[in-house]
Order: sequence, then C-alpha cells, then structure tokens
Amino acid sequence: MNIVLVETRLPSGVLLQLVKGDITTESTDAIVNAANEYLYHGGGLAETILRRGGERIQRDSEAWLQKHGLVTHESPAVTSGGRLPCRYVIHAVGPVWGETEDAEAKLATAITASLRRADELGLNSLALPAISTGIFGFPKDRAAVIILAAIRDYFDTRVSHLKLIRMVLFDEDTLWAFRSAWNMFRE
Repeated sequence: MNIVLVETRLPSGVLLQLVKGDITTESTDAIVNAANEYLYHGGGLAETILRRGGERIQRDSEAWLQKHGLVTHESPAVTSGGRLPCRYVIHAVGPVWGETEDAEAKLATAITASLRRADELGLNSLALPAISTGIFGFPKDRAAVIILAAIRDYFDTRVSHLKLIRMVLFDEDTLWAFRSAWNMFRE
C-alpha cells in the first residue's frame, strides 16, 4: 500500500505528493520508468515494471524503437501499461552518473520531457520515480533537488493538463533524500 508522506499544491494548482511505496501499483494515468536508450528492461525499476506489467510492454518498446529510434533524455518513449493499473508507461532516460559533465542538466531534461509527454497525451495524473538514482548511480540528494526543481519549474512556465504528480519512492535512503530536498523546496 502506497502512503502519501507530504503534499503541496503548487501555484499552478497541481498537487505534488511525496509517496512511499511501489510505483507499479499506482493507478495514475501513467507511470514513468527509469529506462535506458534501448528500452531493454533487464534491471532495476524497468525489470520490475516489465515483470508486473507483462511482455506487452517489451513488445511496445520494440515497436517504439523501430518507429522512433533510440530514446533520448529529451524525448521519452511511451508504451501501454500492460497489466499495470496505469494506462501508459513513459520511459525516460536519465543520465548515468560519471559518464557526462552535464548529468544534472540531463536529469532535469528527462523530468521535464516526461511531464511534457504526459501533457501531450492529455493525462491528468503521473507517478514518477527517482530517475537515475538506482543502477545509474546518480547521488540521491542531488537528484532530489534537481527533480523537485524541474517539476516546480515546469508548472511555473506553462498551463498543463496534469493535476496530480506523485513522486513514488521505494527505499529509505531515497525517501530521506527527497524529504530533505522537500523541506528546502518548501522554504
């Protein structure tokens, strides 16, 4: 069972929640997957999404790649939710920590692009993980600040279909990092 730890309404009216739980159980219109550019869902969150959502997600991923090519930070892929309770999975490619000098900018871009893709689909609700903080090794405390700022900045600069954003976090270290960033974010 997912538990809302804190929430705030942004000036745009969007409800932003920090949630402890399992993103694969979210019934939001879409969830975001921390993906790689090849949409090979063989580890981390991507593997869990595929295992719980079914092979249709991998087939949809392969069809996306054939039509659009590799997934980038700027342009996430979209597949069905398969057997998951969400309608869609938005596959966002975050940076691998240490592989590039502009990792922070790429992480912010991946978040913004995911929100934009959800708006293009006309969605009202979206659940996001802590992209790049798992097997991609991005420091959780830095990622939390960047992700929350990217969400705030996105809604400060445009009108959106989105009404609910849930940051769904699984482990205690990531929760702690986001709670700390949340406190700074709220000041």
